[in-house]
Amino acid sequence: MKTFVIGSTGFLGYYTVLELLRHGHEIDSLSLTPVPEQVLFPTEVGLTLADFNQLDDKDILNKLTGFDGLIFAAGADDRSLPKKPAYAFFKKYNVDATQRLIRLARQAGVKRVVVFSSYFVHFARKWPELKLAEKHPYIRSRLDQIEAANEAAGGELVVNYLLLPYTFGVLPGKMPLWKSLVDYVDNRLPCVFYTAGGTAMVSVEEVARAAVAALERGEAEMEYPVVSHNLSWIEFIGGIQKNLGKPKPVITLPNWLIKLASYILTLYFHATGKESGLYAPAFVEVQTSKTFMDPEYSSSLLGYEHGDLDQALRDTVEACRKQA
Repeated sequence: MKTFVIGSTGFLGYYTVLELLRHGHEIDSLSLTPVPEQVLFPTEVGLTLADFNQLDDKDILNKLTGFDGLIFAAGADDRSLPKKPAYAFFKKYNVDATQRLIRLARQAGVKRVVVFSSYFVHFARKWPELKLAEKHPYIRSRLDQIEAANEAAGGELVVNYLLLPYTFGVLPGKMPLWKSLVDYVDNRLPCVFYTAGGTAMVSVEEVARAAVAALERGEAEMEYPVVSHNLSWIEFIGGIQKNLGKPKPVITLPNWLIKLASYILTLYFHATGKESGLYAPAFVEVQTSKTFMDPEYSSSLLGYEHGDLDQALRDTVEACRKQA
């Protein structure tokens, strides 16, 4: 296929481009930031450095015309801390941007699209009693993104969604997202304090495999959770400690204490005119739950192999220590 990737130089986009190459795709791409010298793309991969949201419709149509597939590996994630109201920010970069892209892809004759989304979509549907979309602007944007994209597709192109959890691996030349957590676990205290619960996790290589499999074989309007393993937070912190060579007890903090800290954090955001995409006091219930998903569901449907989460975690910790 001829495939266009938006967000190709990001952590997820870069590995997806490499996987597309392994599958024989002809690739052009658009991204906001240059590729680090350590991971320059092969010469056959086209790359335009530009902000998708600043290009006009004509420019985007020209770029997408003649392509069969499209992968949208961009948008705003839950780490963003915009000015209040947060939903306006997430709507612009997740909902409106995706709706516009799908509309233009449809006009350009693109037939298949994969959108990188969040595993919070899964839990918003699974746990309606938590009202995650009502309480968390970021989660609302991810649900609205899917609805808007499906409407824009109009049944004329296949659009599916990867629901991505905590993702591990290393993009050479870039600081891993997990450095602050690794530094915290690597402190001199005799123990590590963390919350109850646990979560689904995945290696970046598996995300790339799932993206290409979904592009080639995914069904319209399907939401595919991508999971290597489910780990409790104690198991996860223990894995970081093992790779640091510094085992020590992990003490689970009570939920009331986490919630108190979350209120203090929210007051700070309020005082600075900021608003998180995840409302901290309400998010405690999610953080301390087991946000687990079936690792075999999507891999069986799409036919891709799991990645090596242990190796991805080792690589992540090693990269964080090198950049201490």
